[in-house]
Amino acid sequence: MAAVCFSVLFLALVATANGANILGLFVGLSPSHLIIQLSMAEILAENGHNVTVLTILEPQARHENITYIQIALEQEDLLELGALIADVAKKNNDNGVMFLLRVLGPFTKISTKLIGVVNHPLYRDLYENKGNKFDLVIVGFFFNSFHMALAHKLKVPQVVAISNPPSYIGHKLGNPHELSYVPTTYLPITLGENMDLGKRAYNIILFLAGKLFWYWAEVWNGAVFEQMFGNDPDIPRYSELDKNISLIFFASHGISERSIRPNLPTVIEVGGIQIKETPDPLPQNLKEFLENAPDGAILLSLGTNIKRSHLNQQTVGTMFKVLSQLKQKVIWKWDDLDNLPGKSDNILYAHWLPQTDILAHPNIKLFITHAGKGGITEAQYHGKPMLALPVFFDQPQNAKAMEQQGFGITQSLLTLDEQSFTKGIREVLENPKYARAVKSFSTIYRDRPLSAKDTLIYWVDYVIRHHGAKHLQSPVVHMSFSAVHNIDLLFLFLVAIFIGWLVMKLLGRILLRNLRRNLIKLTKIEEAKIKKQ
Repeated sequence: MAAVCFSVLFLALVATANGANILGLFVGLSPSHLIIQLSMAEILAENGHNVTVLTILEPQARHENITYIQIALEQEDLLELGALIADVAKKNNDNGVMFLLRVLGPFTKISTKLIGVVNHPLYRDLYENKGNKFDLVIVGFFFNSFHMALAHKLKVPQVVAISNPPSYIGHKLGNPHELSYVPTTYLPITLGENMDLGKRAYNIILFLAGKLFWYWAEVWNGAVFEQMFGNDPDIPRYSELDKNISLIFFASHGISERSIRPNLPTVIEVGGIQIKETPDPLPQNLKEFLENAPDGAILLSLGTNIKRSHLNQQTVGTMFKVLSQLKQKVIWKWDDLDNLPGKSDNILYAHWLPQTDILAHPNIKLFITHAGKGGITEAQYHGKPMLALPVFFDQPQNAKAMEQQGFGITQSLLTLDEQSFTKGIREVLENPKYARAVKSFSTIYRDRPLSAKDTLIYWVDYVIRHHGAKHLQSPVVHMSFSAVHNIDLLFLFLVAIFIGWLVMKLLGRILLRNLRRNLIKLTKIEEAKIKKQ
């Protein structure tokens, strides 16, 4: 027995000693994205790696085995971001392309604030301090490609983490996007549906619009890169940064979500990475509240970005009136506990909630959600039907896809009234088809050769073992645009055809000229014969 204990202890010490030094560069503006990225960091820390995380947002919870570095935004910047969210939340955002165009200017202005992060002493210390030794950088991506320069400064491989499916930045890996059957982000279709002529045409239009947006994003990122790193001899040109991406972790699960799509080996899907296989025990107040819910309970959360001040107070009043009259208990995520929508014995408010652990509770019968990717995923994993109140960005499309799959219904937060809200809640609670559909999907979603956690661990260790994974990269990453699309070859074909046409035209003229000469000669000969006769 003692020998067994000693062996286990020895293996644990060896694993810890061999743990790699990993830097998580998670400097996006979305708290919901940070939750997924920090989940990855925690898994790696628990697997024996030495993890350092740099953020600009305050983590909701801190893991004891992670070193945190926070470069906080100025209060003025946070207020400006809040004003943008408040403005967007009060408008119809069903059209994803129009939403992107509308927020383009304000988003650029706010994102520009992040440039200062690169010049911050704590950021520069990562590569200037010779005592810092890193084996890998994980970049949390959200339109911030210029941060990929840091891995070049540290001379280590990097992987990217994004809280979306491959349709967002799969092009950075050369991932194919077959427009005839793979929908863009803003074209939700039902699972297994084949796009008809109209949808394929619209899909191409959305794809081209997305390309224009990405072109703008790359121009902006390139300008930031030149400003921050343009004269640094240790860093290649901006256009070369993507070549140091070993692989990308996407918060998706392609074989269960929407239509099947082709993925390269460097596309690693870890959808549900933030969900624990065994839920953590709930805080005592939540546990008692849920266990004393004989008619079941509802979880209401509009995510981490939407605050009380962003919402129409008349809409909030409508929601409270309907929810307070239900026989079900309601857990309501609310950021301002000093200004509640109202008080009711069946409603419990909380500033922060362990959402996935609550959704795992058997008494939760409905999830009222803003349809963020993370929340939808957690509800699908735990088999909970939904009522979606989408606000912006990918949420309207997530909600439509959820509704098309039969997991719940979608309503407009802007036009919500007592009658429609009450009817929607009762429809999802009382019609068993929604619960059946999402529970069936949950079975497929969980059925994987490796869990999201084990997939993450394997591929991170793989990249570290091989000092990068360039051997997995598509040749597209190292090819020019013209070569990838055979534009140069097409040009040569056209030139060859044109030259061939010129040659044939010239030969034709020579041939015709010779024929005319011969005909003239023959004619003269015939005429001479006739004269002799």
